[in-house]
Amino acid sequence: MDREIRDFWDKRFGQEGYAYGTEPNVFFKSVIDKMPPGRIFVPGAGEGRDAVYAATLGWEVFCADLSASGKKKAESLATEKNVTLDYQVININDIQFPDNYFDVIASVYFHLPTEVRKPFFANVSRWLKPGGTFINELFTPAQLANNSGGPKDEDMLMTVEKFESELKGLTTVTSQECEVDLNEGSYHRGKANVVRFIAVK
Repeated sequence: MDREIRDFWDKRFGQEGYAYGTEPNVFFKSVIDKMPPGRIFVPGAGEGRDAVYAATLGWEVFCADLSASGKKKAESLATEKNVTLDYQVININDIQFPDNYFDVIASVYFHLPTEVRKPFFANVSRWLKPGGTFINELFTPAQLANNSGGPKDEDMLMTVEKFESELKGLTTVTSQECEVDLNEGSYHRGKANVVRFIAVK
């Protein structure tokens, strides 16, 4: 399964230009702009738009993705912005970090099936420092009716209820399912249904 997913993203990120643009996700930016820089982990970092933006604000940025093509694009963008990333090409549940290591973990359109998501959520709870923040923007099942991106597998789509039931050891700060108008490169464009969720340890 990893190979199939990796090949899909390598093909997408191997195309000319940036599939989802080079500007950070609007919700991610609105949250991170208000926070003092620290250490952040961006899983499913792709071509690096959010990770690089955080680095320009002074954050120490760690990234993970299955796609080597994504890493190459992210490092190119980082060079353009004169910042650095610690970027691993790896399965999310194979990566190792110390407990209580990150001030922020930001999951932006990083959709996972339940059997991968639950152990990832358990790791999020371990990896965040006390007081650390988990930032999320993901598509909801209502996105299946739209043509603005996202997986077509409902198991990979998120709701507030899924977060509340699966994410242990963190306290919800923000939880909202809403309709937004995406303008993120050529693959996230138009009306979209998302869940915006923030929790703290």
